[in-house]
Amino acid sequence: MKFLMLIKHTESQRAEPMPQALLDAMGTFIQQGFASGVLKDTAGLKASSEGFRIRTGGGKLQTMDGPFTEAKEIVGGFAMVEVKSRDEARDVAHQFMELHRVHWPSFVGECEVRPLEDR
Repeated sequence: MKFLMLIKHTESQRAEPMPQALLDAMGTFIQQGFASGVLKDTAGLKASSEGFRIRTGGGKLQTMDGPFTEAKEIVGGFAMVEVKSRDEARDVAHQFMELHRVHWPSFVGECEVRPLEDR
């Protein structure tokens, strides 16, 4: 089963530098995830000021450049995992967020985990 994990936080969280201890712990976590085959892809996302949105409604398309100041939170990064069960996906997400709790106590955010549709 594949799951998309989205790390969400406020845009202002980006202003805080990530502690080196978290970067080191994340490096180990990511290496182990790729080595085990659980982690398929991962990346942080640039600030919303560098993005854009395209919406449809009323038969028209509308393009909006970032930043998305109306957003209470943004997606700051993602990971694609392939695991055997929902419980295993929960465990991977819990481990990921535990790294943040331990190594960056001031961080406020969440990890949203969503299963991919079967093909």
